[in-house]
Amino acid sequence: MALLKTRHGLTTTHQSQSAEILAALEAHPAFRAAHIVLLYYSLKDEVDTHEFVRKWSREKRILLPVVVGDDLELRVYTGPEDLATGSYGIEEPTGELFTDYAAIDFVAVPGVAFDNAGNRLGRGKGYYDRLLPRLTAFKAGICFPFQLVEEVPAEPFDIRMDTIITIQ
Repeated sequence: MALLKTRHGLTTTHQSQSAEILAALEAHPAFRAAHIVLLYYSLKDEVDTHEFVRKWSREKRILLPVVVGDDLELRVYTGPEDLATGSYGIEEPTGELFTDYAAIDFVAVPGVAFDNAGNRLGRGKGYYDRLLPRLTAFKAGICFPFQLVEEVPAEPFDIRMDTIITIQ
């Protein structure tokens, strides 16, 4: 698939675009108002959230997902020393388990592709498909411009994003 090849060929543009996308994220009213935020610790082909996670952990309670079997559990991020390489080579927090899903105010969601209707195409393992129905928080899909496509296949049970944050 051409979209996956483009994602794997990201260059230095990746850093500058990531910074612009995350500036748009932090300017979003729902993010600004949020106290408890579920982010993700990015892989190489995703919008780079590493510094963003560190920065905002000083002002907000930041949660990161941890792969456990077929599900994601949420843990509180306390700092880079709290991270260990987990499933799929993803850096995951080892600290306090977080289970009060209703207290989460904002969720930043990665994906392979999104459309303007808020539909999301993930990596195919269904981790976020199982997590998102349990969250009532504002959900923002985070992506590079080439990941915003005309239409993403969606089922009636799929959870749509409330907004998609990217740059033009």
